[in-house]
Amino acid sequence: MTTASARHILVSTEQACLDIQTKINAGEKTFEAAAAELSQCPSGKQGGDLGSFGPGMMVPEFDQVVFNEEVGKVHGPVKTQFGFHLVEITQRDS
Repeated sequence: MTTASARHILVSTEQACLDIQTKINAGEKTFEAAAAELSQCPSGKQGGDLGSFGPGMMVPEFDQVVFNEEVGKVHGPVKTQFGFHLVEITQRDS
């Protein structure tokens, strides 16, 4: 079974998500620091780390990104029932 590891930042608006992504891409903040400071998910305290998981363990919109997009890049905004996410895929096994 394919597994992946990812970090995420959860915020309530698409604009907040885009603003954070701009700061990360510009090198103003690390993903981990932004997650710790701004994420509304409890995982923010661990730099947004979600650990390792397989397909179907997260919401479909999240799985779509984590199991199909480039590893090591910040993706988003990804809209789910919880809000807007920035997702960084840290590792994926096939």
